[in-house]
Amino acid sequence: MNDELKYLSGKVAKGLMTRREFVGRAAALGVTAAVANTMLAESAAADGHGTPKRGGMLKIGSSGGESTNTQDPALTASEVPLNNLRCWGETLVEISPEGEIEYRMAESVEASADAQTWAFKIRKGIPFSNGKDMTPEDVLKTMQRHSNDDSQSGALGIMKGIANMKVDGDNFIVELDTPNADLPFLMGDYHLMIQPNGGMDDPGAGIGTGPYTIEIDEPGVRHAFKRRDDYWDSENRGWADEVEQLVLNDATARTAALQSGQVHAINRVDPKVASLLDRAPNLSVQSASGRGHYVFIMHIDTAPFDNNELRLALKYAIDRQEMVDKILRGYGSIGNDMPINASYPLFDDTIPQREHSIEKAKEHYAKSGHDGSPIILRVADGAFPGAVDAAALFQQTAQAAGIPLEIKREPNDGYWSEVWNVQPFCASYWGGRPVQDQMYSTAYLSTADWNDTRWKRPEFDAMLNAAKAELDTAKRKEIYSKMGRMLRDEGGLILPMFNDFVSGVSNNLGGWITDPNGGMMNNKAAIKCWVKDA
Repeated sequence: MNDELKYLSGKVAKGLMTRREFVGRAAALGVTAAVANTMLAESAAADGHGTPKRGGMLKIGSSGGESTNTQDPALTASEVPLNNLRCWGETLVEISPEGEIEYRMAESVEASADAQTWAFKIRKGIPFSNGKDMTPEDVLKTMQRHSNDDSQSGALGIMKGIANMKVDGDNFIVELDTPNADLPFLMGDYHLMIQPNGGMDDPGAGIGTGPYTIEIDEPGVRHAFKRRDDYWDSENRGWADEVEQLVLNDATARTAALQSGQVHAINRVDPKVASLLDRAPNLSVQSASGRGHYVFIMHIDTAPFDNNELRLALKYAIDRQEMVDKILRGYGSIGNDMPINASYPLFDDTIPQREHSIEKAKEHYAKSGHDGSPIILRVADGAFPGAVDAAALFQQTAQAAGIPLEIKREPNDGYWSEVWNVQPFCASYWGGRPVQDQMYSTAYLSTADWNDTRWKRPEFDAMLNAAKAELDTAKRKEIYSKMGRMLRDEGGLILPMFNDFVSGVSNNLGGWITDPNGGMMNNKAAIKCWVKDA
């Protein structure tokens, strides 16, 4: 196999190119379809993935589900509903494990010279699960819905920079307030699943262009899906006849389900048991480092967290290295109270690392003038693996600094609807985003619906907009550096650690790959993997 075809076959194996596209490229190089397909089979075997097998039921066990979950992409905020979205829906583009744009509902994209106007050419003949073909108008309506403040969409922040959207023939046109070279990455946000009429009629219907249809929808319990015979990309996704997702918020229950063979894969393996689980027969532990982070978030518009001296006291009180050692057990790295790490290409490694200091914590706490009443930190097992233990460690070091931190343990069910983004101080997690613009626009823009620290600074918004428009990489990096330093020193984010995505996988599951964009292969395990003994 020549080098070019070897490279292209690797892209097929990773889901970055369809088999049909590979055969077409091979034909242009004088290779017949039969030989091209043989090359793909040999490449898959060499990569350790084996030949995909159709059929059977693929089962996953997942934390991050609750009885209040919905199929509305706008409201998706945790792992279980995100896994559901991947089964039935698709976005204009996706981000590959290598950080490249992969085209889905868009087959190509072109930008004006100043990166201010973008044209996404929409694929033809792609059917929704209701039998109707997806159109550019459906794309437009989808984006309009997520641009509406009333939608409460998690993508609202990244849609704020769009001045105008329209359809021109087969193209969906986006005109920006200011240039933004990262716009295609923003369109890969998982909330932006293309729906009939944009989901305006019934946003929770679960109708999309993905490989499966919803058969059972029991929020907080289980979700089941059936493969579509008319799926447009069946050569690359949707191998199982059926998919079942069990909601298993308890880490022990998830682990037991994997070991007993009840499920083929689980998310959020507790680092405390990861090494033991990896030695168990017939399964393995798979981890991917990336941009995910485990955090404690404070609403800076709510007392006592509206006092930056108190916020700094809490930031200095936390022992980051202890968190990484005892909670992550090596599956991650220390954080610096900003949501950006070296996984981002424009990361500034000259920003000083905040160190644990009881003395400085005491100093800032004294300056805060706090009255000594309990500071309530709300946490649940499902906030992130080891969250309750992490809160206990935080409480101990805070008390050493004279800070009266009190832990309130909340139930898993309802945590993401009644505690996160509602209560002023709680544990949480973020999966990160492919580019800094998307991370900041989603969670730190003043008008973002998911601004979970209530960080609303006009000067920060202005820098974010300036970074979007700056096409000079060095200047853009400098702007992002200033934003990171500002968040680190004044924000409501306590970020002790960046976590690896740790999953448990049965040896009976084929096609598993490492994806730093998120856990469970960026929540695509159910649509990209197959059951070997089906």
